[in-house]
Amino acid sequence: MNKKKTSWLIGVLATGMIIFGLWLSGTQAAIFVKGYLLYKADSVTAEDFAPKLQTTDAEVSLPDAEPAQYPAAPVEEPAETAQLPKGIDYPSDPEIGDLMGELIIPELGASLPIIHGTDEDELEKGVGHYAGSVLPGQSDNSVLSGHRDTVFRELGKVGKGDELIVTTAEGTFTYRVRQVRIVDEDDRTVIVPKPRATLTVSTCYPFDFVGYAPDRYILVADLVSSS
Repeated sequence: MNKKKTSWLIGVLATGMIIFGLWLSGTQAAIFVKGYLLYKADSVTAEDFAPKLQTTDAEVSLPDAEPAQYPAAPVEEPAETAQLPKGIDYPSDPEIGDLMGELIIPELGASLPIIHGTDEDELEKGVGHYAGSVLPGQSDNSVLSGHRDTVFRELGKVGKGDELIVTTAEGTFTYRVRQVRIVDEDDRTVIVPKPRATLTVSTCYPFDFVGYAPDRYILVADLVSSS
């Protein structure tokens, strides 16, 4: 009788320990799973926004700009700002559709015609010069743009430190890329004035996007020599 009672007690204790172990394990597992799912959800959100937060640099605020959408980031200044060449004066402004010169990209071994204007008619012929910006070589922001599937098909290979050379009837102007930006298509900081001779080159991004690309790939380059 005592042996049966002892065996029964041992069985009850063993069963109780198993049930408790399962409950504890299940509770910890539930907490772990919940924490993991929250972590993964947070990671996805961070990855979605990280590229723009790291590459966007709104240097100048415009009245219609949205600082929350385009957070500011440190701007790298050229090492020898005081020695940068001054801009030149053109005798006259070109007309829309005029051939202005060439954009030479040594990194790509490319020489592309620059057409004054950025409507589709001009962009079909080559790189368009935004008429609202200064001419290449002048002391402000000269803005060029082109299609990612034609003239700027390989522009993504050009980065910080690479040269961009513009030749016009007034001379040859060599710029060095200081900054690469990826911004939303509505980011107007791309065309704002600059305190020194700057070349801003823009195309649609991503390069392999099927259909209308939502972003822009921007090269910001400083004038380092002219002749």
